[in-house]
Amino acid sequence: MQRRALITGLAGPGLTAAETRFLRETRPLGIILFARNCESQNQIRRLVADALEAIGSDETLVLIDQEGGRVQRLRPPIGRDLPPAAAYAARYEAGDRDGACAAVEAAARLVARDLRGLGINTNCTPVLDLPVQGAHAIIGDRAFGTSVEQVVRLGGAVARGFMAGGVLPVIKHIPGHGRATKDSHLALPVVDTPRAALTATDFAPFKALSDIPAAMTAHVVFSSIDRDAPASTSAKVTAEVIRGEIGYDGLLMSDDLGMHALKGTMRERAEAVIRAGSDVALHCSGVLEEMEHAASAVPDLAGDALRRAESALAVLKNHEEFDTASAEHQLAEVLSSHTRRSESV
Repeated sequence: MQRRALITGLAGPGLTAAETRFLRETRPLGIILFARNCESQNQIRRLVADALEAIGSDETLVLIDQEGGRVQRLRPPIGRDLPPAAAYAARYEAGDRDGACAAVEAAARLVARDLRGLGINTNCTPVLDLPVQGAHAIIGDRAFGTSVEQVVRLGGAVARGFMAGGVLPVIKHIPGHGRATKDSHLALPVVDTPRAALTATDFAPFKALSDIPAAMTAHVVFSSIDRDAPASTSAKVTAEVIRGEIGYDGLLMSDDLGMHALKGTMRERAEAVIRAGSDVALHCSGVLEEMEHAASAVPDLAGDALRRAESALAVLKNHEEFDTASAEHQLAEVLSSHTRRSESV
């Protein structure tokens, strides 16, 4: 069955007739859910089932952003409360490095089980960005630290936890968003750091974890490499850095086409990310007209893009047993410590 190189959002908690027709005709590789799509657990299950039926394949990525902290689309009572990445970073930096890694992997196993129970099989995490002093707070406490070694250990533990539970992790935002002084949702960030420094810092976590089978690009200009286009639409950055220096050969998806960092029509944006080397374009708004324009600009998956998509889908077959009670205890400890620190500030 041919699949379009597209992951698309949906407008609300249930499929409209027009969306059903769009999914049936377009056959996107995946859908992505946001808070607007999530009212109850049973409703989410119905929405996912209806979308998969329309697409005509259970081998479909169903994405969500469930990082924890500020970025979690499922909140109580629909989903469990989750601390931000910074909570695990604090434990790591306090000296309990192994404990922090074990706790974040345990939390990922729990979230993977929760998500699979709702029909969701892909989580857009871990964030591997390295924030620097003076950077915009859009990354902030979503980061696992400011050192390469710490981000690699904690981010790697997150990815292992999700993959063991049959949920595909998506590392972001390759090749790095930590130095951005603007929020790419609102404007185009430009990073003027020399390439050698980027290699030693920003790019390094992605290189160390380049075997993780899915990644999301950054809408960030790296002027020392390509001053004319953000990484997501830069063939030079994709070829030389992401596929080259970093050595990433997994499924590469753009960040949301609707973010204000990008210019042009939705069709032009979708064409640009595919032309630059992304395997899949990501469109999140759920606005049907925009979805149709994006879909018209991207090809069916073939060649290396299809191979990478199949490798990503293979993760969904994993199912390793784990100690649920121990994982719940570890997560509760991190939440409690994070709450105490927050209250003392």
